Amino acid sequence: MSDEKTTPASVSNMTQNPPRASGGSEKSLEMAIGLELRAFRRRQEVTVAELANRTGLSIGMLSKIENGNTSPSLKTLQTLATALSLPITTFFRGFEARQAPVHTKSGDGIAIEEAGSQAGHQTRLLGHINAPTSGIIAKPYLVTLHAEADIFPTLQHGGTETIYMLEGEMDYRHGDTLFRLTAGDSLQFDADRPHGPEAPEAHTVRYLSIVSAPQHT
Repeated sequence: MSDEKTTPASVSNMTQNPPRASGGSEKSLEMAIGLELRAFRRRQEVTVAELANRTGLSIGMLSKIENGNTSPSLKTLQTLATALSLPITTFFRGFEARQAPVHTKSGDGIAIEEAGSQAGHQTRLLGHINAPTSGIIAKPYLVTLHAEADIFPTLQHGGTETIYMLEGEMDYRHGDTLFRLTAGDSLQFDADRPHGPEAPEAHTVRYLSIVSAPQHT
């Protein structure tokens, strides 16, 4: 979905929290680094004194790092990683930004107005959540097309899209191919190619559209 705007009155209907890192502070990152360093040092049966000799860091500095009482520089982390034969990314494994669940009650969600959308179309954003480790953001939409709806404008955007039919039947175009979809059918495709539904024939059509794309697109 692209070139979308929200209806202000509908924004408050959605219950969702912005992404937050575990602990929500730099202190959490320092603690995570310290825990990983201590765990791998002990696993390799290396004492703090031995690690100090290998790295040139003082015992006091190593103790501060392991206890999360200081923020080590990237150069220091690289020195520690080399001394323990670890990739530097190992120290960040314990720090994972976690997403709060997005709970949208039936009938709520944010009403979306697609650029060029016509009468008989209704699109509601049910929430959005991103996976910080993969850099992917997913947006689920509930789309309702009525029999009198005009043909959707052709859509084109980054990422992939998955459609799951809930009610009715329709033809859905992707590139030069037309797919006949009925309730229970699904369709997943590269959203970079032009795509969109044809006008429904006689009854209301409802389907879920889940768009997954890199956060920077």
